[in-house]
Amino acid sequence: MKILVNDGIEPIGKKLLQEAGFEVDTNKIEQADLPSRLNEYDAICVRSATKVRKELIDACPNLKAIGRGGVGLDNIDVEYAISKGISVINTPAASSRSVGELTMAHMLSLSRFLYQSNRHMPVVGDTRFNDLKKEYAKGAELEGKYLGVIGLGRIGQETAKVGLGLGMNIIATDPFVKEVSVAVGPARFGFTTIIKTTDMDTLLAKADYISLHIPSVSKAILGKEEFEKMKAGVYIINASRGGTIDEDALLEALNSGKVTAAGLDVFDNEPTPRKDLLTHPKVSLTPHIGASTEEAQNKIGEELAQSIIAALKKQEIHL
Repeated sequence: MKILVNDGIEPIGKKLLQEAGFEVDTNKIEQADLPSRLNEYDAICVRSATKVRKELIDACPNLKAIGRGGVGLDNIDVEYAISKGISVINTPAASSRSVGELTMAHMLSLSRFLYQSNRHMPVVGDTRFNDLKKEYAKGAELEGKYLGVIGLGRIGQETAKVGLGLGMNIIATDPFVKEVSVAVGPARFGFTTIIKTTDMDTLLAKADYISLHIPSVSKAILGKEEFEKMKAGVYIINASRGGTIDEDALLEALNSGKVTAAGLDVFDNEPTPRKDLLTHPKVSLTPHIGASTEEAQNKIGEELAQSIIAALKKQEIHL
């Protein structure tokens, strides 16, 4: 069987696929050429760049599996693919820790004005050092603060674990989860705790920091109404998906002071986010790099390869 890896895979993933007896092609085929080329392969591996929509699936009846390196499946018509007997695979566990740590990095950056200091120090640090020292003197410790986690799946749990390690109190909401047991600290210690979920309104009213960890949605989870329910001075972090926060409502809340600052890794119009967010003085910014660590990418490559091997071997047996 032949596998097209169209958006790249870590060497460990390619090695596992080849050792399993598959031919692996890592030469990218442009989106416009896929309808005429993809039927040469039994499976395709993608990230976010390549789209596997209904029309492409119909043009490629030989396709047996679609692998997505990462969590989101927005670029794949999943239900339609499954209806055609095609296995659809992602890697939900591989990047959880990396996204959780980036979320906490934004919280620390916001709490200690790192995002502003890094903008101003190179420009006026040599002439206004004492002014900047006074301006950024009222930082906040995370210990004892309430961290509201919206979405208590794998990434939400990892974020909660990091927060617990820093002494934060965790409030979580998730319509599909009542409680979870999470490990805290090094695994060898065996420390665990139970996190029970609550309703959204309780979280909004109590949290000092709010972090989103949910899939793509048709309507923003945090809009004008939700911002009005938050306590004054709250911090917002989003490392989930663009569209989960109403960006107009967020800007209004930032400008009014209801939200002290925001940390954003995802945006509505990626890869061309709106300028008024990118240049806002109260926003810490990263370009959708939640899963972009060496550790996470190796885990993604390994998990993706193992799942594709299992899916194709299963189909081989049925054939």
